[in-house]
Amino acid sequence: MPDWAWTIAGVAAGLLLLWLALVAALWLTRPDELRLRDLVRMLPDVLRLLRRLAADATLPGGVRVRLWLLLGYLAMPIDLVPDVIPVIGYADDAVVVALVLRSVVRRAGPDAVQRHWPGTPDGLAALHRLTGALG
Repeated sequence: MPDWAWTIAGVAAGLLLLWLALVAALWLTRPDELRLRDLVRMLPDVLRLLRRLAADATLPGGVRVRLWLLLGYLAMPIDLVPDVIPVIGYADDAVVVALVLRSVVRRAGPDAVQRHWPGTPDGLAALHRLTGALG
């Protein structure tokens, strides 16, 4: 096998391991009652929440920078796992969103999230469980 093929195989294996680590981190830190399909169902509300939080000038600058970087990542056409692959294709996006939201909620506070949440109260409760904002 040529050297370039080993390099491509190594990069692909590294990306796969990184993605699996992100999925494992979300799986281990999520509450038992929260399922990945619930998170995917909440995705439109979460995206609107991210945009609203990123535009909120009352939040600390570091929080808004994280949110804009996340929105940029989500807008990129290149993913670790292509979104055309059912369920798994959106899982990498869900993992990154969950980790950033957890950081944002802990820094900005659950009140900011509640103020900007566009969805249902049940969706907000699930988001709070995901981010660890409420016991």
